[in-house]
This record gives sequence, structure tokens and C-alpha cells, in this order.
Amino acid sequence: MIKHIVYWKLKKEALGKSAQENGVILAEKFSQLKNLIEDEEFTSIQSGLNFNKSSDDDYDFALVTEFKTAEALDRYQKHPHHLAIVDFVRNITSERKAVDFIF
Repeated sequence: MIKHIVYWKLKKEALGKSAQENGVILAEKFSQLKNLIEDEEFTSIQSGLNFNKSSDDDYDFALVTEFKTAEALDRYQKHPHHLAIVDFVRNITSERKAVDFIF
């Protein structure tokens, strides 16, 4: 199994909305993604805003996805529905960190 984790810092304002508003929109987009990508090796997706930021170094938003194989992760990353979210993310974020690991 592969776990793909991504963290972002949201811009204070982007696309005419606050970071909080854009984070809510992003979480909704990710929650819909599992139903839009029909791949039995794409097993789960969770995302949300950080409710417990204690410093400016903390990230604002996290995404955790799981896949049965590295090939499934690759298909996910190239899928048109995922790429549509990537475009939105690039407009509302200022920093990104990611890690992929086998468990």
C-alpha cells in the first residue's frame, strides 16, 4: 500500500476569497474526487483545514490518500479530475510539502 500525504500553506486571500473559504472549497473538491476517479486501487482520500495552528510555520491544509500500488498513484496524479484540482490549488497556495511511502 502507498500513502500519499500533501500539506499546503494557503494564501491569506486568493481568487476573491479568504484562506478559510478556499480551504473549505478545496476540501469539498477532494471529497468529490474519490467518486469521480473509478480506480479500485485508489482506496481512500481524506483532507481538511488545520484547526490547531499554533505558529506561522504550521501548514493550513492536509491531504492523505491511499493506493494499492505506485501505478495507481501515478494514474491518480495524471487523471483529469485530479489535474483540475491542481490548477485550483496552485492559485490558492503559497507552499507545498509532500511525502509518499509504502506501508
